Amino acid sequence: MSRDGEGDVDPEKRATLRRFAALGTVTTLSRFTGTASANDTTSDSDTRDALVGYVGATPGAHFSRVRDDLKLGTGETQYHLQELEEAGTVESRKDGDYRRYFLTGQFDEFQQVALGYLRRETPRRMVIELLRDPTVSAAAIADRLGVSRPTVSNYAADLERAGILSREGGYALAEPEALLVLLVRYADSFGQAAAALADEAPELLSHDA
Repeated sequence: MSRDGEGDVDPEKRATLRRFAALGTVTTLSRFTGTASANDTTSDSDTRDALVGYVGATPGAHFSRVRDDLKLGTGETQYHLQELEEAGTVESRKDGDYRRYFLTGQFDEFQQVALGYLRRETPRRMVIELLRDPTVSAAAIADRLGVSRPTVSNYAADLERAGILSREGGYALAEPEALLVLLVRYADSFGQAAAALADEAPELLSHDA
């Protein structure tokens, strides 16, 4: 089968693949990476290991982000992700126009849906503000995020439909501790705001206790 990205691999791409392949070999699901066949090349194996490592470190990433962050071609990414799904290593779910990827069996439905929204900047920052202060108003969230109130309202409606947020009598997160755990566990893949939240997590959890 012809795939994008075959042939010579540039040094930057090779370094990226090796970095994530190392993650793939140490992940708790590394036993699932045995998808090599007699026709595989070393490059194929490295690419699949890199995909496992990347998806493990960045659960809920959509196809384009996986492809771009690993510096792969579209066809190359499609081919290897399909191989990993068929092997039961990776699973995916449709999220609007996106398809998001997870290591198989790592997350329940709520967590998968939540990770999809946490991969979006504005919903993620809204969740962070509500974790820090469950009484914060929609107007205050808009001011802190530097976005319009209608923007906050629209995302809140999306989060409510997804079962992540309730808007009865103000905004309230459905499973705040589960959301906090996801943000802290994968803080490195969510940016500075999540990293800052991770530092505050012990105090936030003690307040919830």
